[in-house]
Amino acid sequence: MLMSQAAHLTAVPPLAQVADPTGLSTPLGQVVVLAALVSSVVVGLWALWSRRKR
Repeated sequence: MLMSQAAHLTAVPPLAQVADPTGLSTPLGQVVVLAALVSSVVVGLWALWSRRKR
């Protein structure tokens, strides 16, 4: 491998240091994800409960 190619490969930052383009790691993004999880559990329980009554 040429020296310039090796230098280019080592210059790429690891994934942990790259900024989050989605914004899901922000506090607001975490609240949105938590709200989506809670709502999906509530809807799932509601569906199971409505099937149980039949």
